[in-house]
Amino acid sequence: MRGQVFGWRWRANPLRRRSDVVEAWTVLCVVLLLVLGAPAVGVVVGRWAHGDARAHATAERAALDRVSAVIVEQAPASVPSAHGDRQPKYWVGARWTEPDGDSRTGEARVPAGTERGDRADVWLDDAGRSVQPPPTDTAVWQHALSMGTFATGGTAAVVLLGHVVVRRITLRHRLDEWEREWARTGPDWGHRPA
Repeated sequence: MRGQVFGWRWRANPLRRRSDVVEAWTVLCVVLLLVLGAPAVGVVVGRWAHGDARAHATAERAALDRVSAVIVEQAPASVPSAHGDRQPKYWVGARWTEPDGDSRTGEARVPAGTERGDRADVWLDDAGRSVQPPPTDTAVWQHALSMGTFATGGTAAVVLLGHVVVRRITLRHRLDEWEREWARTGPDWGHRPA
């Protein structure tokens, strides 16, 4: 029995309506778009985001100067956190020699528990101010993966929303088709020939 019911919209039969065929093709398209289309969009967006973020990080690294600084004040102690092994970073006083040879004191962003006298890398902008370091390769990959994931999810949501809209329209058309059929055959239903 199950073999006869499965795929009834694809076979010619007296109960099949045009809306049934439209719905069958829509389901096939939705499955293909969810299985092939949405992941493909995610991959394309992820690759684009990775290339863009990597170019941005490279340009930022080229625009900044990295110097080694001596920490002149102690960073707050590390505390257990829900972030696992990642320690929070703090801005503390540091002293470094700029690329032109001048000595300068400012702030450096260091991990918790950094001692006075330790060395840390400081990134300087064109004006010689200490700034955030450029994105790491890990940050670039995280950005690319999140963009790809959101693109895949967004595409899947649009496809499913489109399927809901098409299904409602086909249901309305199916009911109209059945109503027209019944109007044609209903008056003769139940009458016995004399």
